[in-house]
This record gives sequence, C-alpha cells and structure tokens, in this order.
Amino acid sequence: MTVSIASDHAGYELRQKIRKYLEEKGFEVLDGGAPNGTDSYSYVDAGIKVAEDVSSGRAERGIAICGTGIGISLVCNKYKDLRCALCTNEYMAKMSRQHNDAQILAFGERVVGLGVALGMVDAFFEEEFAGGRHADRVNGIREVENRNFK
Repeated sequence: MTVSIASDHAGYELRQKIRKYLEEKGFEVLDGGAPNGTDSYSYVDAGIKVAEDVSSGRAERGIAICGTGIGISLVCNKYKDLRCALCTNEYMAKMSRQHNDAQILAFGERVVGLGVALGMVDAFFEEEFAGGRHADRVNGIREVENRNFK
C-alpha cells in the first residue's frame, strides 16, 4: 500500500519516526511537508500534499501531522470525497476506518506521544470499513458535499 505522509514544522520529528516505521512494515511512503523541524512550514501546504496524493490516487491513504492535528485536518477535509479523521487514541483511529471509511489520519505531535501515534497508525491500517449502515452514513456525507462543494 502507498501512503502519503506530510507535516508542518511542528509535526516534523513524529513524521520522520512514523515514515520509518511504515517503511519497515513494507509500505511505500510518499513523504512531504516541512524539510526540517526548525524552519516554519505551513500546515496548509502539508495538508494539501497529503490530500492531493490521496485524492489523485497516488496514495491509498494518508497521515497528516501538525502541532495539534486540527489545522491540517481542516485542510484535508476541504477536498471533496476525502474524509480526514483527527484522532487522539487508537479507538478513534479504528472507528474512523470502521465507521467512517476515513482515508486520512490526522493527529498532533504536541498532543500524542510516539507510542500512541504508532498505535493509531496500526489501528488505522489494520481496520477495514464495515459498510452496512455505516455506508449509508458515508453516502450521507457525500450528499452534503455534493450540495455544498460547487
């Protein structure tokens, strides 16, 4: 599976560790965003990178990291047909896949530690979309997008 991962400067250190973790597990990783953790880099630009990789099909899923995860998740959710889930624990990451068919996982380096982040990554990639009544709800999200994204 190909995964896009990007961060602003505040998520740089965690991004590097997660990229390495994913590569060791056999994922192909498209890495983007801040070139280092010291120079300011906008979460907007990092979110665009992940969202465009996933929406174009270059990546099947994405991971978006900033200081809190809030800003970058807002950017990713501005793309039609993308669902980016801001998570702070494994259960949320699991449910984001199972119930919401999220394609992008977002979190904040200043909010979660490495252990929690890796647990969320594992849950996000191990879980499948449950379909059924959840598919009806995801279709409802699409209907809202179709009415509001012109």
